[in-house]
Amino acid sequence: MFRLIKRWFRKSRTVNNEPINKVSLIVIILIDIFILINVFTGLADISSWYMSPSLTYPCYSEWQNYQDQTTKEKDYEFIRQTLLYQQGDRSSLQRDYQVSGRGRLGNVSPTCLKYAGYKDKINNPQNQQIIKTLDQQQTEIDRLLQANANIRAQYDSTLLEKMANQPENQSINQVASDKAKQQLDQNNQKIATFEKEIAKAKQEVVTKPESVSFIAFLQDSAVFSEVASGYSKAWFWYPSIQFAFQALFLLPLIFIALLVHKFAQSKQYGTLSLISWHLLVIFLVPLLLKVLEFLQVGLIFQFLQNIFQVLFGGLLFLISYVYILLIPVLGFVIIQFFQRVVFNPKIQSANRLQNSSCINCAKRIRNHDIHCPHCGHNQYAECGNCHNSTYKGLSFCRHCGHSQDTL
Repeated sequence: MFRLIKRWFRKSRTVNNEPINKVSLIVIILIDIFILINVFTGLADISSWYMSPSLTYPCYSEWQNYQDQTTKEKDYEFIRQTLLYQQGDRSSLQRDYQVSGRGRLGNVSPTCLKYAGYKDKINNPQNQQIIKTLDQQQTEIDRLLQANANIRAQYDSTLLEKMANQPENQSINQVASDKAKQQLDQNNQKIATFEKEIAKAKQEVVTKPESVSFIAFLQDSAVFSEVASGYSKAWFWYPSIQFAFQALFLLPLIFIALLVHKFAQSKQYGTLSLISWHLLVIFLVPLLLKVLEFLQVGLIFQFLQNIFQVLFGGLLFLISYVYILLIPVLGFVIIQFFQRVVFNPKIQSANRLQNSSCINCAKRIRNHDIHCPHCGHNQYAECGNCHNSTYKGLSFCRHCGHSQDTL
C-alpha cells in the first residue's frame, strides 16, 4: 500500500522522472482545479437529468397534508390555501407541472396532472374574490375583538372606580360604563353578522361544482394510495439511478484518460503522461466519493436497512457495524487487485521488455544495455539455478527456463 501511494505521488510530480518546475506545477494545479470544478458541475447536471420523485409526483406532499388533517373545515382550508397560493397568478398549474419535466428523463404522474387540472378550475376570478372578501371580513372581526378587549379593560376599571365612590370627573378612563356597554353590544352584533356572512361564503366555496369534484378526487383513497406507492418507489430507486448516471458520466472520462496515459508512457511523452495521470486521478476521486455516497443512501443501504428492520427492529445503528467491517475488506480487495493486476511488477516488466524499455523508468533503451542510461537501473539478475544473467522481474530464466519465483 505504501509503495502504491509513493508511486502515485512520484508520477504526479515528475516528468520523465525529473521534478517539475514551479511554473509547471502552478499550471498543472490550475488545470486540476478547473477540471475538478467542471467534473462536479457535470455530475450535478447529470444527476438532476432524471426527474426526482418530487417532480414526478409534485402533488404528493399537498395531498398527504390533506389526508393528515382532521379539522372540521379542512376542505375549505385546503381550497383557500390553493387560491391564496395562486392569487394574482392566472398561469396554469397543470402547465407548470409539465414544464418542470421538460428536458429531463421521466414523466410527471398523470394523476398529479389531473390533480393540477382540478386546482386550475377552482382558481377562477369568482372564487378569488370570495376569498379576498372573507379575508377582509376576518380582518374586521379581529379589529372589533381587539377593540372589545380594550373597552373591557377600561370598563372594568370604571366599575372599580364606581365601587370606590370616585367622582366621574376624576375618572382616569375616557369611556364611561354605560357608553362602554353600548359599544360592546354594537361590536358584538357586527361580529355576529360578519361570522354569518363568512360561514355562508365558506359553504358557497365548498359547494361549488368545481370544488365538489376536487374534494371527491382528494377523498379517493385508492387514487391517493397509488400516488403514495409510486412516490415511495421513486424515492427507493432514485439514489441508485442518480449513481448510475454519475458513473456513466465518469467512466468514459476515466477510460479515455487511462488510454492516453498508457499511450503517453509507451511513446515517452512525459508531459502528456503527467497531465493524463492527473486527469485520471481527478476522475477517479469523484467516482470514489459517489460510490461511498451510494453505499450510505443507495439500493445496498436500503436492502440492509430492510433486513435489519426485520431482524432487529429499530436497531438500525447495527448497519454502521456492517459498514465498518465491510469497507476495509472492500479496500483490501481493491488494493490487492491493483497490486497484483494493474501495478504488478512482473506484468510491467514483461510489457516494458517487449517495448525495449527500462523495467524501472519505462524509457527506451537498447537491447544490449545492461544498465538504463536514464535511471541507472540494472536490467538483469543472476539466475539462482544456472547462474547466467537473465531478465530481472520475470518469472523464468531465459537460459535454463527455471522458475525464478522459487529461488
